[in-house]
Amino acid sequence: MSKIPPFESVICSALPLTDGGTFWVPIISCKTGFSAQVFEAAILQLLHHPEYNSTLILRSEQISECNSDFPGSIPQLTSFHPVQCLRRRLLARRPERDPSIEQLCTFYSTESDCSPIVVVLTPIMGPDQSLPYYHPAVHHIAFRYLCAPEGATTRVEVQPLPGTPTDPNSRLYRTCLALLETVHKYGWGTITNYTKRILHDCLVAREPYQDLYLIMRERHKHLINTWQEVTDPLKHVFEDIGIATYLMLLWKETYSEGQPQVENNDQNQPWRTWPRPPGGFLDFGCGNGLLTHILITEGYEGYGIDLRSRISWSHYSAATQARLQVHTFDPLAPFDVTTGTFFKPGIFIIGNHADELTPWIPVVATLVSASGYMSIPCCPWTFDMRYDRSKISVYPIPPGDFVESLNLGGSGNNDSSYAMYRIWLASLSLHCGWEVECEALRIPSTRNWSIISRKRTKWPDDCQALSNAQRIVEEVRQRGIFKARKPESRGH
Repeated sequence: MSKIPPFESVICSALPLTDGGTFWVPIISCKTGFSAQVFEAAILQLLHHPEYNSTLILRSEQISECNSDFPGSIPQLTSFHPVQCLRRRLLARRPERDPSIEQLCTFYSTESDCSPIVVVLTPIMGPDQSLPYYHPAVHHIAFRYLCAPEGATTRVEVQPLPGTPTDPNSRLYRTCLALLETVHKYGWGTITNYTKRILHDCLVAREPYQDLYLIMRERHKHLINTWQEVTDPLKHVFEDIGIATYLMLLWKETYSEGQPQVENNDQNQPWRTWPRPPGGFLDFGCGNGLLTHILITEGYEGYGIDLRSRISWSHYSAATQARLQVHTFDPLAPFDVTTGTFFKPGIFIIGNHADELTPWIPVVATLVSASGYMSIPCCPWTFDMRYDRSKISVYPIPPGDFVESLNLGGSGNNDSSYAMYRIWLASLSLHCGWEVECEALRIPSTRNWSIISRKRTKWPDDCQALSNAQRIVEEVRQRGIFKARKPESRGH
């Protein structure tokens, strides 16, 4: 695989675009070592993912597309004719602060070119509307592919709003530079067959997740100001809001069959009647209890258990406090699911950075006939000791691309200790009779890989899987290393 060359701005002597006698302003150019077809692919990637160039943009949504009868507001470029026009909406990440805006994205060609070589972005403005902060201060911004004997060049040209500076120290110049760098990266990524190392939105679609997350963030962002722990509230509050949002949508899809439709008169909170786990949820090793609190507040049934209470617990609502319990987990003691408060049949188990409890999640899920679980592993543990890749082997896994399906990221080299630990956890889930699904969550954590199980496998069947889980417990008992920890006093 060839290496992507570094971005290098150059001077391009080609005349600027003209529109009805108006000359455009060339801002910046760079050498382009790819074809016009690759240029078009790179621009499409840029249009589909504007959020990569601005943290203020959530995403874009395509509204319409046309190949004729073009809008009269697009530029009439000299020597070029439009061949395609996309209408899209840019959605702001903070809609209460920045408005959304629509754009026309017009592709132009010449009589001799097979592929578009000019793409113009035009904001659609109402008479009293101003551009949002995240949008460049321009009437139009163009990406232009220029072919010359000395090599191809890509150039950004603009029609700036009156009084907008375009010098190298200006905000408009920096924005054009960032956009051109992105086109350069996407173009060379296409040539080198670059594929993303981490795949998001495998089980829950991006759009409903982002839309619900914005609502949940507004409903729970006040928790930052009332944070009681010594840890960073910005990280933990937004991280647990993201996990709760993901779970709500995952449950909606997972349990949609077999649950009766419930009429919902509150259109502002539709999740109140969404499908949910038949046995509720269990936040296994809930720590500060924030995830449990968010889910309880939004109407979900469940518990959070931990070895010790936290200062935060007493500051949550009475409904949440009743569902946060100090509980010692002892896998060597028999599970009584008929009288147990926490481990109910049909429960969904959550392991959010559960450390020593992490490997027990699929085992317990099998023993108590859970309806599924999600585990976000952090520190690597086995059942009674730290994970050591030299001493612990994976359980039998099916032939084929099982490891590739785990979405481990990296450059395809799964020899790191953390990668091997995740492979071991996935093989353990199979051993306990669970189908394995994986997702890289959109949360502010370097440990955002999750393993999710919602269905039982055909092999091993339920009887064999239960036997496998029971055998694991018996092997731990025989080793005599595991000691159930005693409940601790309140701490930070």
